[in-house]
Amino acid sequence: FEIAYYGIVIALAMVAGICIVMWAAKKTGQDPDQYFNLAMVAIVVSLLCARLYYVIFSWDYYGAHPEEIFNFRGGGLAIYGGVIGGVATCIVYGKIKKLNYAVLMDTACIGLVLGQAIGRWGNFFNREAFGGYTDNLLAMQLPLDAVRLSEVTAEMTAHEQVIDGVTYIQVHPTFLYESLWNLGVLAVLLTLTLKGFKKFNGEIVLCYILLYGAGRFWIEGLRTDQLLLPVVGLPVSQLLSAVLVVVSLALILVFRGRAAHRTSNVG
Repeated sequence: FEIAYYGIVIALAMVAGICIVMWAAKKTGQDPDQYFNLAMVAIVVSLLCARLYYVIFSWDYYGAHPEEIFNFRGGGLAIYGGVIGGVATCIVYGKIKKLNYAVLMDTACIGLVLGQAIGRWGNFFNREAFGGYTDNLLAMQLPLDAVRLSEVTAEMTAHEQVIDGVTYIQVHPTFLYESLWNLGVLAVLLTLTLKGFKKFNGEIVLCYILLYGAGRFWIEGLRTDQLLLPVVGLPVSQLLSAVLVVVSLALILVFRGRAAHRTSNVG
């Protein structure tokens, strides 16, 4: 069978994520092997949840083609579903192993965001998850016959270019935007983790949710392949990103305030 570039990229993302998490665990005085064991479970659960999330919000298609639900090679994974699966796995794993699951999530999210930064390049090889028409410095041209027509807008069509007999559309490379954004998020999380700025357990994962959600809200608005909520027709990931940004920011402020109050009382 064929081995797709997307699969290779995702596999590399997983390996890189595991490696940096084990490194971060060692740097913070934790057992790296616990995170390797956690990853073996979390990866499987997250893939299943990423698929389930995509299927739920694409039910118009999968309801009519139920045999395609488990056809992972046909495409269709949603990162927010994977994040939900990863969080659930950390909570359950922490309870079983009697470990602080907030600490587990703080460390694991470092590998998650690196994996996302690498994994987004799978969209490049698949020529998918792009944005609308643009003529900015980072604009990307794609052969029209290499993309799904449902993702081609009227504005793209109006700006088609024919080069050597091949018709191209010009789009926002949203995979690149998100990859670069995630590398920035990774730098912030590593700084918070290694420089002692963390004030409470769970703060790093909340910062991840806040920062990733903010970037995703912006980038999702550019994309032409959005999953939409039934009836209301709003982009699912953009709406979820907005909610997560507000909730995570509120929790950070509350828990930082409590941590400062405890410190002042001790003083």
